[in-house]
Amino acid sequence: MPEGVLLMAYGTPASLADVEPYYTHIRRGRPPEPDQLAELIGRYEAIGGSSPLLEISHSQADGLRTRLAARLGGYLPVELGMKHAPPFIEEGVRALKRAGVRRAIGVVLAPHYSKLSVGEYRERAARAAEEEGMQLDLVEHWHLAPGYVELLAGRVRERLQSFPASTRERVEVLFTAHSLPVRILAAGDPYPAQLRETAQSVARCAGSECWSVAWQSAGRTSEEWIGPDITQVIRERAAAGSPGVIVCPAGFTADHLEILYDLDVQCRALAAELELPFERTGSPNADPAFLDVLAEIVLDRRRAPMPARASPLQRPKVML
Repeated sequence: MPEGVLLMAYGTPASLADVEPYYTHIRRGRPPEPDQLAELIGRYEAIGGSSPLLEISHSQADGLRTRLAARLGGYLPVELGMKHAPPFIEEGVRALKRAGVRRAIGVVLAPHYSKLSVGEYRERAARAAEEEGMQLDLVEHWHLAPGYVELLAGRVRERLQSFPASTRERVEVLFTAHSLPVRILAAGDPYPAQLRETAQSVARCAGSECWSVAWQSAGRTSEEWIGPDITQVIRERAAAGSPGVIVCPAGFTADHLEILYDLDVQCRALAAELELPFERTGSPNADPAFLDVLAEIVLDRRRAPMPARASPLQRPKVML
């Protein structure tokens, strides 16, 4: 059966002119209020006018395609599909169909599963695949992929070197991911537990015994979101006299607004104000080691055939 890969990411506006349609798409067709739009545009202006996410995502797809061809000794189509901006998930599915693909292995560029995150990618990709007469085999999570754990651990060790040796063992590593509404917990959503599993594995690999989990980039809504928020944690550590913190945004795989603004602008400024030494691990982006991780995830999934008659909307959960 001809196979291909649908690599999925969140999406980003390509320019400031695209911020309003992007924001409207996130809000499920409801245009933002003028003050909301102005605030978001201001954030993009603060990081230079646009996010590098689209370019990075294309580089990740290109690198994955190259690595798979080398490992398999032949071409395997890889198409990018974005959740909230072109090229949309549905466009990626149609591109695979044009390439003759009948079974698409879906990988979301987010390692942890939640019904409100990866679950939404799955629904859209499965619907599009069904319309095109294709099978979709989604990798629902890969938060403990050995190469990913080792990559993050190496970056934690690297950042630790920027602190004096005398305080290094007391520097706290804060592992973060995008917060989600607290209501996911009542349904037993695995998202928070998976982030803690990643954090524990990375800390162990890095040799760090001082670590915790924090959450970032919560939505501005009336409902409660998972905490503690990273800004709260930074204030608490500063008040306690911590020698410093290293933020490892383990839930993100590329530089974008939540990294370049929420962490590098807001959190860094807060830490400076509180005189708390602050470092951040670099994002995986298109690092060759990360592309190798993605290739191994695809190859592992490729070795596990799908049930012959399963509906695309009812795929069994994939465990890595």
